[in-house]
Amino acid sequence: MEQKLKDLQAEALAKIEQAEDLKSLNDVRVAYLGKKGPITEVLRGMGQLSAEERPKMGALANEVREVISKQIESKSEALEKAAVEKQLAEETIDVTLPGRPVKVGNHHPLTRVVEEIEDFFIGMGYTIAEGPEVEKDFYNFEALNLPKGHPARDMQDSFYITEDILLRTHTSPVQARTMEKHEGKGPVKIICPGKVYRRDNDDATHSHQFMQIEGLVVDENITMGDLKGTLEVFAKKMFGDERQIRLRPSFFPFTEPSVEVDVSCFSCGGEGCNVCKKTGWIEMLGAGMVHPNVLQMAGFDSTKYTGFAFGIGAERIAMLKYGIDDIRHLYTNDTRFLKQFSVHE
Repeated sequence: MEQKLKDLQAEALAKIEQAEDLKSLNDVRVAYLGKKGPITEVLRGMGQLSAEERPKMGALANEVREVISKQIESKSEALEKAAVEKQLAEETIDVTLPGRPVKVGNHHPLTRVVEEIEDFFIGMGYTIAEGPEVEKDFYNFEALNLPKGHPARDMQDSFYITEDILLRTHTSPVQARTMEKHEGKGPVKIICPGKVYRRDNDDATHSHQFMQIEGLVVDENITMGDLKGTLEVFAKKMFGDERQIRLRPSFFPFTEPSVEVDVSCFSCGGEGCNVCKKTGWIEMLGAGMVHPNVLQMAGFDSTKYTGFAFGIGAERIAMLKYGIDDIRHLYTNDTRFLKQFSVHE
């Protein structure tokens, strides 16, 4: 039995030495030190030994087991170290190479304009109001002094879902809904940014979908002077302190009187150029005093309250501000165009 234990030790140590990886080394451990291994088999035969030989064989068996265990542990550490060194050699990174640049996102020019306009009016005490893009005919037209059959509806021909549901043609329905919630009590001071839709032929200056930002102020003693002063400050903020505005009579069913607002050309300073078509002025937006019928339908006493409203096309402001010659550039996601507005390059 003593010789058999010594032979098992020599055999195990040889196989440990031959092991090339942790898996084969573990197989050796299980084969020799496991419950069904040859050393365990030898120990089971100790019952046939005399009482004097048993302690001697038991001590030898434990010694053999310990020698094999220590050799396996030592071999395991060597194999792990070799594996790490091999991995490091295969996955070496040359830290002297220049790093690959990380592409950084950037705000779309239209987003910049919308946020700049929102920040400006918030600073003047306005709040932002929002509403559904799929709107009822009542709020889109009737509540804004455009009853069914009114010829002015043709100017805002839209996409109808049903006879009474459509994609909104402007953000004015948000104004009607907001005034309705106020239940005839002022003041109301809001801007309404959002997408609007009209059946239009897409070209360099028109799109069937665009961003509109409308403003509304309703309170006692609101005058056309308040409207002009607000828009004058707005024009200077967007296009420079030297800018001036002029109001031209116009027509909108929901305002009376109504005006088109022009800003002095920022390209030629009002002298006349290709940007302003030699007039010195550039059309900027539409505005006017809120029609008494609109106030009354929203529950306001038109003998006590007055107000003004305006509508800004965000795309038009962006095109004027950045010199963009085609509105379609804002929607085609062409990175060559968008990179021109990057603040990271």
